[in-house]
Amino acid sequence: MNLLHKSRRSVMLASLSVLSAVATLTPAQAQADEALKAVIAGSHRTPAFVARDAARHPYETLTFFGIKPTMTVVELSPGGGWYTEILAPYLRDKGQLILAGDDPASEQAYFQRSAARLKEKLASNPALYDRAQVAVFAPGTGKLDYAKPGSADMVLTFRNVHNWVSLGEVKVQAAFKSAFTALKPGGVFGVVDHRLPASATQTEKAESGYVHQAYVIRMAESAGFKLAASSEVNANPKDKADHPNGVWDLPPTYASKDKDRARFEAIGESDRMTLRFVKP
Repeated sequence: MNLLHKSRRSVMLASLSVLSAVATLTPAQAQADEALKAVIAGSHRTPAFVARDAARHPYETLTFFGIKPTMTVVELSPGGGWYTEILAPYLRDKGQLILAGDDPASEQAYFQRSAARLKEKLASNPALYDRAQVAVFAPGTGKLDYAKPGSADMVLTFRNVHNWVSLGEVKVQAAFKSAFTALKPGGVFGVVDHRLPASATQTEKAESGYVHQAYVIRMAESAGFKLAASSEVNANPKDKADHPNGVWDLPPTYASKDKDRARFEAIGESDRMTLRFVKP
């Protein structure tokens, strides 16, 4: 067989392989994807949140992690509820969402307000959020029992690891270990965060909001995870992570206010790593 025939045969076999993979998708799996798209397009979502879809790629990100509507999913530090608006209705009927947020009993007013904001968010639309469970994720004080060991199919955290870094490496490791403990064998830990170039120095507390991808992988592996895959779906090559006020100079925060605003707007939101880890 000459090289041309070999090449054509390879292409044909590759095509058949792809068709075979597509053919194995069940109607339920196809429905799940359409269900996620429908939730993302839902009128219940906050308009300001929807405006960030182009930078955050929720559909591509969640499908990369492998989410299904029958899963038990933990969202660590849900913040203002950007992803909660998608996860809660998606998982409501067949799955379970656990929102592991800030501690309402914290001595710090910031965490008290954050917990109250989440409670208010869920109360704003009971038809969508009534079945979401609320738990506490407070790595600073060691409150990390937000799910029964081995009960979750997936644990997700979006742009939070850089906050854990400021607590010191021992507490960072404890946060990663808590995700490992919560997951079933084969469960997925999905991480998105602002990516610091490998050539730049990560400070002890990651004050810029950026962290090395290699650091996140090391912390996950030290907790027992295996890196299954990485995605560039949330990458932004325009972002060099060298801004005076760190990631907060970029949209939507614009920490420098009007100074260099046009330049930061042209860069867009941060360059982000998107990592899928698996518990063996």
